[in-house]
Amino acid sequence: MREIIFDTETTGLDPLNGDRVVEIGCVEVFNLIPTGQTFHVYINPERDMPEAAFRVHGLSAEFLSAHKCFHEIVDDFVAFIGEDARLVAHNGTFDIGFLNAELERCGRSIIARERLVDTLTLARRKHGFASNKLDDLCARYGIDNSRRTKHGALLDAELLAEVYAELMGGRQASLGLAVASERQPRVGEEVVVAARPAPLPPRISTEDLVEHRGFVRSLGETALWWSYEPPATPAE
Repeated sequence: MREIIFDTETTGLDPLNGDRVVEIGCVEVFNLIPTGQTFHVYINPERDMPEAAFRVHGLSAEFLSAHKCFHEIVDDFVAFIGEDARLVAHNGTFDIGFLNAELERCGRSIIARERLVDTLTLARRKHGFASNKLDDLCARYGIDNSRRTKHGALLDAELLAEVYAELMGGRQASLGLAVASERQPRVGEEVVVAARPAPLPPRISTEDLVEHRGFVRSLGETALWWSYEPPATPAE
């Protein structure tokens, strides 16, 4: 299943009060495994940057003024997320609200809420109402977030992809591969046996073999061992 893990950074908390998206980061996963395909842009919000927001993500109005506006990147963004991939975000109603406000400004179709998977909701169901911030979940699952000195959309999406896999039991999913590999071939199905390019060296020394044969001789010629190893010849 194709899913898009994403995060946004903004100028504030309310898209209906003039706050804008300034960064989008997306990570594509297939069956919980990152494919290596990402989407990342900084966006000119065409407005100032409040100090409170700057302290969170460190993106200044001066820096963002050199980047494209949302209407200039919207086609690439919409193409990347596609029409039916699930969209996964932490406290995702916040991010979807901002993205839909930007899409509406461009006269584009908004993202249906049914596509959203909110990892904050998943974490609360699994861990109760203890702190379920992204940093806390990384610590809980042993995920290295040492690079996260400030919020950054792409880095946060990459970390969230690991957290999401844990919330969905992703590290255990690979155990199913062993079961699948034991499937018996169907009638008429060709079975391909991969040969080792070079045999492994024997782990039994010549001395071990001689000692074992001496032990077998002591059991007599009717011992079951002779079914697997013929009696020693006089030359031995």
